[in-house]
Amino acid sequence: MGLLDIVQPGVLNGEDVVKVYKYAQEHNAIFPAVNVTSSSTVNAALQAARDIKSPIIIQTSNGGAFYAGKGIDN
Repeated sequence: MGLLDIVQPGVLNGEDVVKVYKYAQEHNAIFPAVNVTSSSTVNAALQAARDIKSPIIIQTSNGGAFYAGKGIDN
């Protein structure tokens, strides 16, 4: 059973993240955490994850998350 049998592709949160971490632990898998500093680095990280068909963790600084949050309609 693969990871995509457990969670759907896309942005994950809550219980789905727990499922991904549990899958990684049970299968000795790792998922990279990428520090992003701009929309260009976010796009590059997402494209790389798509190309290798692997989940990634997107990380931002507190300041970067605050700035990005101003443009996102919640």
